[in-house]
Amino acid sequence: MTLAPRTTDLADSPGLRPDRLSFPPGFLWGAATAAYQVEGAAQEGGRTPSIWDTFSHTPGKVVNGDTGDVATDHYHRFRDDVALMAELGIQAYRFSISWSRVQPTGRGPALESGLDFYRRLVDELLAAGIKPVATLYHWDLPQELEDAGGWPVRATAERFGEYAQLAAEALGDRVAVWTTLNEPWCSAFLGYGSGVHAPGRTDPADALRAAHHLNLGHGRAVAALRSVLPSSAQLAISLNLHQVRALTDSQDDLDAARRIDAVGNRVFTGPLLHGGYPTDLLADTAHVVDWDELVRPGDEAAIGAPFDLLGLNYYTPTLVSAADSSEGGSSEHDAHGASEHSPWPGAEHVVFHRPPGETTAMGWSIDPSGLYDLITETARAKPGLPLLITENGAAFDDRLDESGEVHDPERVAYLHGHLAAVHRAIADGADVRGYFLWSLMDNFEWAYGYQKRFGALYVDYETQRRIPKSSARWYARTARANAVEALPEE
Repeated sequence: MTLAPRTTDLADSPGLRPDRLSFPPGFLWGAATAAYQVEGAAQEGGRTPSIWDTFSHTPGKVVNGDTGDVATDHYHRFRDDVALMAELGIQAYRFSISWSRVQPTGRGPALESGLDFYRRLVDELLAAGIKPVATLYHWDLPQELEDAGGWPVRATAERFGEYAQLAAEALGDRVAVWTTLNEPWCSAFLGYGSGVHAPGRTDPADALRAAHHLNLGHGRAVAALRSVLPSSAQLAISLNLHQVRALTDSQDDLDAARRIDAVGNRVFTGPLLHGGYPTDLLADTAHVVDWDELVRPGDEAAIGAPFDLLGLNYYTPTLVSAADSSEGGSSEHDAHGASEHSPWPGAEHVVFHRPPGETTAMGWSIDPSGLYDLITETARAKPGLPLLITENGAAFDDRLDESGEVHDPERVAYLHGHLAAVHRAIADGADVRGYFLWSLMDNFEWAYGYQKRFGALYVDYETQRRIPKSSARWYARTARANAVEALPEE
């Protein structure tokens, strides 16, 4: 399976109606999850602890002391979950592989019992006509590798390449789209900078080292995947690029936005897409880390190896100013959990502001224009590289009503606005091949535990019953029609 190129200019599409936004033929409608958030079975089949097992079991790290030990029990219920996906018309399922389920120590041979779970999952998806899209790393580093230094040490990148090869050798005959990393910014800067994500360390130099070694790990994985996968396989990486906006057009505020763009975005896109780390990032962070020592000859070339698809994850824009230009700013990383430590080395004094307007249950501004800007700016920066929206969605305070249904018109409105933004970007020339809703189901929302619900499927955590929300039905109609219909008037 390959993702079809854009073949239709939407502006010239026959039958285009003002109340219906039609997407190109072959546009892929999917949903996404992550292993630690849904699988459960934390100690089954030879799986060993990851950094998120350790972090969630550390008192005070996760709301209510919640853990992913059971999560939504996808490990045991995946067949029912795949049947629900098919019922909802979902065409592709983006899941992540638990590294410590497949390679418990992060070294050596693969554990066949761990691989067998993913073989069964993929076979079930294919039987249902659903395309599997595998992500190798969604934040769950084997704890043994963290004990050896984690992502701040170079050896972890080498181990990641070896793990990628093991996974591809086992599943490459049936999985044709592979994502190396999901949101490496969060892994590096929330895991090793602010400490609000696993492993909970707070060293700005380690955060930058982790970013480089995640980049290098991606390069090593691309090389390993290319060595064993058929030529038709497509490789990707998913980045949560920050759509950074300056509060004013003052030089100080514009420089604040530049600094956040450097350490939030270009620390990854520089070597991945443009041949090396940007000089302003190196200058901004020279007091934190010795880049000449960190980046070895050949690293940037390895990181920049060609890949096929760039995944974009978007939820909300980022509004910043210089520290002395306004009052009332707040730390952006509070959106991920409070911390006195900055995840922004080289930009520690930048002030973050909540944009005006409606917000989700996460306190994140609802602004589809940010997604349009992100897509079009990325398309201009790297012409010819196809894009996927690999995460987009919203948390709201979903509740069962007296009839046992979950009505979430706020999420329907959110999705409608953001899909309209994707459609507009495609019409303006961006090559976007598909959209993956975050998330398929309510799940363990990292440091927020089970407090925040992003799912199209409501999960009753006591019974593990899945209940499609009204947004799930709306998304199903959208996927089947390959078009976004106008919302009904209130």
